[in-house]
Amino acid sequence: MFDIGSFRTRDCQGMSRRAFLRAGAALPFAFGLSGGDIARATEGRAKSVLLVWLGGGPSHLDLCDPKPDAPAQYRGPFSSIQTRTAGMRFTELLPEMASLSDRFSVIRTNINYNGGHRPAGSIQLTGSVASDGGEDRGGSELGYPPNFGSIVARHRGGAELPGFISLARGPVGDGVGPILGYGGGKWGKGHDPFMLSCNESGAVSIPGTKLLDGLSPMRLSDRRTVLAELDRIRRNVETSKFDQWDGTYQRAYAMLTSPTATKAFDLSRESQQTRASYGYTSFGQSCLLGRRLVEAGVPYVQVNWSQYVEVFYPFSDYGWDTHADNFELLADWHGPLLDRTFAALVRDLDQRGLLETTLLICMGEFGRTPRINSIASRDHWHPCYFSIWAGAGVQPGRVIGRSDPQGEHPATDPVTPEMVGTTILELAGVNTQARAELQVLPGGHVIDALL
Repeated sequence: MFDIGSFRTRDCQGMSRRAFLRAGAALPFAFGLSGGDIARATEGRAKSVLLVWLGGGPSHLDLCDPKPDAPAQYRGPFSSIQTRTAGMRFTELLPEMASLSDRFSVIRTNINYNGGHRPAGSIQLTGSVASDGGEDRGGSELGYPPNFGSIVARHRGGAELPGFISLARGPVGDGVGPILGYGGGKWGKGHDPFMLSCNESGAVSIPGTKLLDGLSPMRLSDRRTVLAELDRIRRNVETSKFDQWDGTYQRAYAMLTSPTATKAFDLSRESQQTRASYGYTSFGQSCLLGRRLVEAGVPYVQVNWSQYVEVFYPFSDYGWDTHADNFELLADWHGPLLDRTFAALVRDLDQRGLLETTLLICMGEFGRTPRINSIASRDHWHPCYFSIWAGAGVQPGRVIGRSDPQGEHPATDPVTPEMVGTTILELAGVNTQARAELQVLPGGHVIDALL
C-alpha cells in the first residue's frame, strides 16, 4: 500500500494517507486567485467531458516525462524532444503531440493509492478510496462510489442520448473482471454507462445486447426486424431472464432509432481524410466517434484504449500493461498510435470550435516503474504519473508539477484522484452544492494551476 507520507514535499511530509485525504487538495497551486474564485469563473464551462482512458498504466518516463539525465537503469532507450511549451519535453515517440502542446496542459504529479489495476482504476475514476483501502477482492460495484461520468449524467438529467457513454467491448478492467468504479456503483445499474463498441472500420455495436447478434444500428431502424428477433428470443429463453434484459434492449432500441443517435453513430458521414487522420484502428475510430458524441451533446464520454489492460493474452485487445516488452510495444504500437490519434482528436476538436465547450482528459490509472526491471521492462507504479488536459477553461501550454530526477515521486505537490474528479465535476457544472446533495467527493478541491 502506498504511504502518502513518503512524499518529500513541504505540504504533505509526514502526513498519513487518511490525513492527506481529509486535507483534500488545499495545496498551493493557485496563481493569485483562490480556488473559490477560479471555480466560480469556470463553473459549467464543459458542455461535455471526453475522457481518453489508457487502461493498464502508460509509462510516464517513456512518453510525457522523460528523464534524459537520469542513470541508465531509469531513463530508457528513447530520446527526448522539445515541444511548443517551454519546460515541457516528450519522448521521440510523440512528435505530433509535441507539436500541439500549446493546446493542452500536462500534469506530471498525479498519484494513486494502490498498485493493482482494478483498485487503482476504481480510485482514479471515482476519486474515492474504498473502505478497505482500495482493494476489491471479491467486492461488489454496488457498494462502490459512482464514476465521474455517472455523476455528471445524473446531474444533467435525461435527454435523447444517454448521459454517460463508454466506448469499449464491455466494462473496462482486467482478465479477472471489471473495475468496481466503471459505472453507477452504489447508485445501481441504472447509472452505469451505456456501452458502445467501435471496430477498426468504424462499425458500431452494443456489447450489452449480444443476444441480438447481427443487428447493427442500421438494421435496428427496421422495427419489424427487431420485433421478430425479440419474439424468437422470448420463445427460447426463460421469461424471468428475458425481463432482466428487456430494459437494456428498450434503451438500445430507443436510442438507435432516434435521428440524433443514428447521425452521431454514422462515421461514414465523416470525410475519408478525417477518418484516416485518426487511423483505422479500434482506438482511432472510437476517438472519432467520441468527438461525434460530444458534438451531439452527450455530457460524458469515456473512450477506452481497450477493454482489458493486458497485452499478451488470448482475450487481449492490447492494453497498456506492458510488463514484459514495454519498450518494444511502445516503439512499435502504443506510442505511434497514441501520438497519431490523440493529436488528430485535439486538432479536430479545436478546428470545430469544440474545445471551448469540451473538457478533454487523457490518462490511465497509474504509470510504470521508473527503474527498469530485471527483464528490461517496467512494472506498475502508482506514486507518480501523468495526465493531459485541454478545453473548457483549462489554460493550455502549462506544465503542472514536477517529478523528482528519477521520476519516482512528485518533487512538487501531488495531484490526487479526488482533485481530478473535483476539477472534472466543477467544469461540468456539478458545483460544491450539487456535489454535497449527491454526496460525492466531499471537501474536494479543483486543480487550480490548470485553470
